[in-house]
Amino acid sequence: YRGTGFLLSHGQNSKVTAIATAAHVVSHSKSWQEPIRLRHVASGKEALVRHGDRAVWVDDVMDTGIVLIDKGLLPFPEDVFPLTPPEKKFKVGKDIGWLGFPAIPTADLCFFGGKISAWLNERKEYLVDGVAINGVSGGPACALRESKEAPLNIIGVVSAYIPNKATGETLPGLSVVADIGAYRDIAERIPSSDQAKVQTKKAEGKKPDSDGT
Repeated sequence: YRGTGFLLSHGQNSKVTAIATAAHVVSHSKSWQEPIRLRHVASGKEALVRHGDRAVWVDDVMDTGIVLIDKGLLPFPEDVFPLTPPEKKFKVGKDIGWLGFPAIPTADLCFFGGKISAWLNERKEYLVDGVAINGVSGGPACALRESKEAPLNIIGVVSAYIPNKATGETLPGLSVVADIGAYRDIAERIPSSDQAKVQTKKAEGKKPDSDGT
């Protein structure tokens, strides 16, 4: 696996499914118009989505990305986990967890956990005392349940791991979780895959092709 993604939205009255991930997971495919192979592990099904059949939105500064594909291409569930409200920021010491597919031979879905070490307001990201390795990038980070009634809110996406190399050796470091705010409302504003491609090119400062792709 090159990276992990999670279902962001099917969109209301939409033909689009939005998959959230980290920008660096899909930036190369976006820049070179390469196909993206999506694997839905629960069903075992895969889809090879070519450049003309999807739209990709990335924010390289925030390391956040969204892949928009036709709804129904893969058997995703209808329900999605709620996103943390924009005004909600978690304090240092809060336990969180994250999921992803590490780039190791077993390639099974793995759960990780740790505590928030800091909130970097300018960069809109959390530093977390926990491990993230290759392949987990783009996975969802969640605030763990405080009660049975409290929803499992997604707080961000796994972006990077910063090892401690102060002594010349690679020692345990900190994970970086980009805030979920960059994703909020994006999928809901795009009603169809064709319009998604047009709006994506407009956001990039490009003139859409005459056929809308």
